[in-house]
Amino acid sequence: MSQGHDVQWIEIDEGHAGQRLDNFLMTRLKGAPRSLVYRIIRKGEVRINKKRAKADRRLELGDVVRVPPLRLRPEEAVKDVSDNLKNVLASSVLAETDQWLVINKPSGLAVHGGSGVKIGLIEALRQIRTDLSFLELVHRLDRDTSGCLLLAKSREALLSLNEAMKQKQMDKRYMALVEGRWPARRDWVSAPLDRFDAGNGERRVRVDKEGKRSRTRIAVLETFPEMTLIEAEPVTGRTHQIRVHAQHVGHPLLGDSKYGSRNGETLARSVGLQRLFLHAHTLGFPDPKTGRTITITASLGADLAKVLENARHRG
Repeated sequence: MSQGHDVQWIEIDEGHAGQRLDNFLMTRLKGAPRSLVYRIIRKGEVRINKKRAKADRRLELGDVVRVPPLRLRPEEAVKDVSDNLKNVLASSVLAETDQWLVINKPSGLAVHGGSGVKIGLIEALRQIRTDLSFLELVHRLDRDTSGCLLLAKSREALLSLNEAMKQKQMDKRYMALVEGRWPARRDWVSAPLDRFDAGNGERRVRVDKEGKRSRTRIAVLETFPEMTLIEAEPVTGRTHQIRVHAQHVGHPLLGDSKYGSRNGETLARSVGLQRLFLHAHTLGFPDPKTGRTITITASLGADLAKVLENARHRG
């Protein structure tokens, strides 16, 4: 797979000013894995105004970016989107304007490629939506989490939505099925979280007094024998926050291969659960153009809805 045989010289326009160099190249070099993009930046093959630049350099209006020709070995290239994935993603769009898009992310699909993942949701959408010159993730969801995921379709929208996140103007609510009877009086979990290397290159998160302040609001939605359906609202946005907070208070999420328990595995089997029960069901954010609050809801998938039905009829 080749990206062409000639060096490209690209002048940055208003639509791309302010964007990080690495993100600009990921959009420009469709099919190139993130690792290769970082490699050509590190080697100095990418230049801005004839000078070396770092991956996090913000592009400015009028900058001229040198992009080298890429010849990818087959094992390096990002996979083409399968017809099945195209159909799944096309049917998963919940709402869209000229500034943003909300998709109901399927469980099992990483939001971006890397670490052995040949293609993620963002790379797939960039292949499918050839009508868009700009498409970036506003936030992320864990690979096994389903539900509302917000993407920006312009640089201005991305900056506006990122600022909304910083100002706590984004409302994210998740449905989770946890082990045991969650106490109705426990409507908060506050515990500092720290990322660590669990070996084999795997990154995990644990409660640690030296970690970052983390807070999750909890509401009980439905109780079952030995299980509880909760709504979790992460007030802070740490990696794996809901999963680790639930584990910390003795009610790990069902179907959680990283932070679950043996008893949870048994309970999951008893209700036919074959994946992490964590679904981003509601997303609220201010529209970048109007400032009006947009609220999007993603219904539970048929698989998780069936699990709840099984839980209700369980002895």
